[in-house]
Amino acid sequence: MISILILTKNEQHDLPGCLASVDWSDDIHVFDSHSTDATVEIARAAGAHVTQRIFDNYAAHRNAAFQLPFKYPWLLILDADERPTPELSREMQQIILSATPETSGFRLRRRDFLFGTWLKHAQISPFYIRLVRPERSRYTRAINEVIEVTGPIAELSYPLDHFPFSKGIAHWVSKHNVYSTMEAELIHRQQGLRNPSLKTALRDPDFHTRRLHQKALFYKLPGRPIIKWLYMMFLRRAVLDGYAGLVYATLQSIYEYLIVLKTKELDRGGA
Repeated sequence: MISILILTKNEQHDLPGCLASVDWSDDIHVFDSHSTDATVEIARAAGAHVTQRIFDNYAAHRNAAFQLPFKYPWLLILDADERPTPELSREMQQIILSATPETSGFRLRRRDFLFGTWLKHAQISPFYIRLVRPERSRYTRAINEVIEVTGPIAELSYPLDHFPFSKGIAHWVSKHNVYSTMEAELIHRQQGLRNPSLKTALRDPDFHTRRLHQKALFYKLPGRPIIKWLYMMFLRRAVLDGYAGLVYATLQSIYEYLIVLKTKELDRGGA
């Protein structure tokens, strides 16, 4: 069996579906950042263990969650807007039975959806390490956190579905306004990666590591928002995802532009 960790903050909209997608586990933990809606009540009604902690930053918060008393050696890490497909759920339960003692985790492919459309081409974050032995795992980076796992990593065949726009476009924009502020502060304090590698940015098997190096290289380029839009639309072929692909690429370029503007503002010493 597998333990489940779901991280929440005001997730009454998405949590019921997430809990239903992992109802095959008898050890579900909801790690909550003091929600003010019905998140905690929903979790407890479903039989989940609830622990609350004041959020400080993404890496520290997730590392604190690793200290929970999980019932099983394997842990599946989820956000409330994610759903393992039935095929993935069966695969995970089967594969841990034959996993070697040295195996420390599994990476899986995630599918993002917008307007009911799978962003097959526009989505630039296909693989994540989510099934791990928690005692061999830790997160780094305060934002866009990266998981580091000690030991070999294998891959799963079936996808994890992600619905980042389940609460609407306005919620996504509001959340990424906060993210862009945090990104700008990291750049301003020069706490990003200091010596990024092009080879790692293109070829590292772990998405989070690739993205870390890609962002560090990307921050050095002029005209980043336009470059990102063109890259997503034509190199990643988001155009093949139709209207959803166009919207997603445009939102991502706006997010990049917010980082640029906020970084410049900080570098000038304020507005």
